[in-house]
Amino acid sequence: MNTLLGISEAASIGWHAMILLAAGEEHLVATSVLAGRLQVSQAHLSKVIQRLARAGLIQTVRGPGGGVRLGRPAASITLLGIYEAIEGPLQERSCLLREPICNGQCCILGDLFQRVDELRDALAAMSLQEATARSLGHTTMALG
Repeated sequence: MNTLLGISEAASIGWHAMILLAAGEEHLVATSVLAGRLQVSQAHLSKVIQRLARAGLIQTVRGPGGGVRLGRPAASITLLGIYEAIEGPLQERSCLLREPICNGQCCILGDLFQRVDELRDALAAMSLQEATARSLGHTTMALG
């Protein structure tokens, strides 16, 4: 399914997995448990986990009793950091076309790109700790 902002399934899985890990504090969580809770394939989740681990956002422990946990405090991780660990750096855009035809003088979308920049700034300002508190306040997102 296409969306206007184009948030990938991998980024969505990453955000949700990180919130679950933050809710579990420092406990190791098996990837099978995370996959089940998020209702995603373990293979897809594993690819997301690899990207998050490469960025140092989570730690992985192999073997019996292993799993994943946050690699650093939730307060020091931003939603933008999670997104960029999965998707790469978020590029600023001033036009949806590869080759702009209006030179930015009379964009049919008006100030939409300014609002997209505001969304980027909001993701950069929101910590995983804050996002987890919001999620847990509105849903039964916690593991258990």
